[in-house]
Order: sequence, then structure tokens, then C-alpha cells
Amino acid sequence: MPATVVLGAQWGDEGKGKLVDRIAEQATWVARFQGGNNAGHTVVLGDQVLKFHLLPSGITRKECHLVLGDGMVIDPWVLNTELTGWQETTGEDPRGERLYISERAHIILPFHRYLDSLDKKIGTTGRGIGPTYADKINRIGLRFGDVAEVMNDDKWAESTTERMNATLAAAGSSERITVSGLQSDVEWIWNAYSTSIRNTGLMLDNALKLGEHVILEGAQGCLLDIDQGTFPYVTSSITSRGNASHGAGIHPGHVEEVIGITKAYITRVGHGAMPTELEDEVGEHLGTVGHEFGTTTGRKRRCGWFDAVVMRHANRINGFTGLALTKLDVLGGLEEIKICVAYELDGKEILEMPSSATALERCKPIYVSMPGFPSHSLEEWLGIAKKANSEGLGYSALPAAAQSYIKKVEAIVGVQCTSIGVGPDRDATIDGV
Repeated sequence: MPATVVLGAQWGDEGKGKLVDRIAEQATWVARFQGGNNAGHTVVLGDQVLKFHLLPSGITRKECHLVLGDGMVIDPWVLNTELTGWQETTGEDPRGERLYISERAHIILPFHRYLDSLDKKIGTTGRGIGPTYADKINRIGLRFGDVAEVMNDDKWAESTTERMNATLAAAGSSERITVSGLQSDVEWIWNAYSTSIRNTGLMLDNALKLGEHVILEGAQGCLLDIDQGTFPYVTSSITSRGNASHGAGIHPGHVEEVIGITKAYITRVGHGAMPTELEDEVGEHLGTVGHEFGTTTGRKRRCGWFDAVVMRHANRINGFTGLALTKLDVLGGLEEIKICVAYELDGKEILEMPSSATALERCKPIYVSMPGFPSHSLEEWLGIAKKANSEGLGYSALPAAAQSYIKKVEAIVGVQCTSIGVGPDRDATIDGV
């Protein structure tokens, strides 16, 4: 069975965790392929709300094997906190049993967090992601597969500490690393994770050859891609389809289905232009009804109308085979709904995003308007979704204006919606028919 890639199609926070949790019921492997604990995945199971930053969303499916892949940067202390919470909740410690860490994944150390905390321009999460990727590119980073090799190497510890402190001093940080502290950290990492460190690319390749279903779970979104996003206000990894197989350690021929996750509107956290941003009562409605606060940072998300220019760009980069439209319910209660179909830049209409961040700041959205549809309680939306799926009604169970909105999005973007989310619960999703 081919691999399925699940990607964010906007600036992240689109609802990837909920979808992965749902489709993982038919999977045997769920693998993260990039990013670190700057990601935030929320899964709602009835009254239980689970928030993950590193653990793949498939952890709620006990039959799923979990992989933290080659392209990731991993904070071992954050991962330990998540695993401790999971064990306290379920009694399970999956390390070495069904959770595997790539020997090629890089390690976030305290030094990286200290350096990242100095950022004032980009609006990063301060979790050490960028500095760890920088060390990776500079070929001086520490990988999980190298821990055993350097654990008792005094020369490595001394030279690494000297380099880190010189970098911190040059950056204006008062924090410092000690040789004994670094050695203690490395020893702790080995003791905590030695049973989990594996050649995960080989494991995934073998699973696919045996016909098992693998989900490659992305973090952040296409517009935060270091190459294809709104540079420099982006993350430090390649978030798009091209890195899904590469960051997991398998070849791209394994991938057949690519699901792009998009909200029925759009949000962004941090700095950078967002042409359809709404700083009015509609923006307040989207933020309040949609509970738009970052899972990782707690920061309030900026909200705006659905941006088809962004989506066309994301589709060109990723070649989506289907769209999962989430949070349609949040639009309920608005009399008018708008979709941005183009930008006006310096008096000219453009259909594609400019690569320049300053040019994007000058872009004004060009909208088409559609009638709104009534609001419902979360319980009512959940009931609509359950009825739609149990009776095979598909989107016809939705209000007529909501159906029209979905069809308009499909037509403008050029990709069919394979599922519609109408609430945070796992079952508040309508499957396409």
C-alpha cells in the first residue's frame, strides 16, 4: 500500500493532528518527517483533549508504530515530558516498543534554545529549532545516532562547549554551557532513548514493501517552508511534499496520496504579511469561535478570509490529490463570506504570490462574496457529521450555502475536498462521497 502524506496548506495550525488521528485507524505507521516541537497537534476524544508537539498524532491508535524521522530536530526533554504525560494517562511507555527515533534526527540542546530566545525579528517559537537546523547545515550538529560515539569523548565535549559559548557571547547572550553539563545531558539522552534509536528509514521502507500503510505527517504549513514560504518569516525546514519522503528516509515513489489541510478561512501566528487579515468584528468572530490560540505558544492567531492565491501556490508546490477543509463550522453565523481570488499589487491584478515579503505587504485582496449559513452548537455540528457519514449523505447533509462555499473553493483551487471538518471532535468530520 502506498504512503499517504498529510500537509498543512496554509501557515500551519490547519488541523493536521485531527485528520491524522482519524485516518491512522487504517494505518500501521505514522511518521513525522521535519520540524520539531515548534509544531502543535491537538486531538479531541470526547471530553479528553490531547496536545502533542513531537509525538505523531497516531499515538492514540495503539496498533500504530510511530517514527520521529530523519529530517526532524528533537528536544529530548520536551519529548520526555510528552511521554511521561502519555504514560500517566494510559499506562504505556512506547519507547522501543512502537516509538522509534531516527538515528539521523538532530538533537536540540540547551545551547540552541538559548540562542533562539534572542530572536526579535521573525517571531519564532524560541524552541531552538532554527539554531539546530543551522548546526545541521554547518555540519556540526549532534544526531541521535552519534550520541553513543561522543558520550565518553572529552575532546568532543570540550571543543563543542568552547564553540557554543563563543557563539552565545557573540550573539549577546549571558547564558553559558559547561563541559560537565553537556556531558551529563548527552549521557541522559542515551539512557532515556537508546532503546528507541533506529534506522527508521529502513523500517518504513520494509513496511511499505510488505504492503503496510504509512502516513507521513507534516508540521507547520506550506507558507512556512524555508524555500517556498513567505521568506524570511518562515520556519527552518522544508515543510512540503518534496521533503516528506526524503525526511522520512524513503524514496518518493512510495507516495501516492497527498492531502492538503486547509481551514475554511486562514490564520497565521508570528510576523509577516497576511493579505486577507481581518482586524474587525469578523476577525474577532473567527478567532473567538475558532479558539484561535497556538497549541505550542499560546499566542493569539491572526485571522482572515480564505486566500485562494495562497492555496494555488501550495497546490503547485505539493500537487494535492485532495483537500481536507477544516473548521467550516466557524463560518456559521456570518451573513456574508468572502474568498480572496487575486491580489492587487501596485495597481495591477496578480494571481500568484510575490516572492518578496515587502511586496506581499503591499498586496490588497480581491474578493468574491458568497452568502453565509446559520451557526450551530458543536453538538449539533457533530450530529450532522455523524448522520452524514452513517447514512452516506456526504456534503449534502450541510446547509445549501455551505455546500456552495465548498464547491467554490474546489473550483478556484482546482482540487476536490475529500473531507469537511465541522468541529474539534474526532468524529466531527464529514467524508466525501
